[in-house]
Amino acid sequence: MNPKRSVPRGFTLLEVMLVLLLMGLAAGYVMFNAFGASKSDLLKSQAQRLQVIVDMASDYAVLNQQQLGIRVEQAENSYYFVYLDDEDEWQRVEDEKMYAPYTLPEPFTLTLNLDDLPWDEEDSLFDRDLFDENLSVSDAGVDIGSEEEKTLPPPQILIMSSGEITPFSLMFNYEGDFNEEPVYFALQNKETPPLSLTGPLDSPE
Repeated sequence: MNPKRSVPRGFTLLEVMLVLLLMGLAAGYVMFNAFGASKSDLLKSQAQRLQVIVDMASDYAVLNQQQLGIRVEQAENSYYFVYLDDEDEWQRVEDEKMYAPYTLPEPFTLTLNLDDLPWDEEDSLFDRDLFDENLSVSDAGVDIGSEEEKTLPPPQILIMSSGEITPFSLMFNYEGDFNEEPVYFALQNKETPPLSLTGPLDSPE
């Protein structure tokens, strides 16, 4: 994943399995739309998509001893994956389609919560000035300029080479309309993976 290296590689069994699973989820999404599935079912498929990819990213981080992260852009209801390069700078993952930037379809939204969760303050990654003294993600040092010159903001969620994932709670929201009530799903990692998916919920947790 380091842009300075070029290492020939084939598809691993895990990657093939992931592609098949994502194809199944995509097919299910199309069928849901074709047969008028509920917004709850569609929203759940969005949460499941990220759940699967994060679990696979954790395996990848361990096998390749690579620090990964997820940057959630709530204003755009999108997320993308990054990796820590040899200069300790975050770079977008661009050579793996499964980690490409993804935006939730309307009318769904995302809400990320990092408060009141059991952060491990002793982990070595937190010594790299990626986080402020309150253990919240800091955007200090993010350059403002052209797209080519901008330094990426740090990810809010870290996927470590040890297999650990920093605690987080990500809500997938549907606020309802004239035909359906609001519904929510919570994708969480409070201590150790795998991630847990709860819902449908009647209100945000």
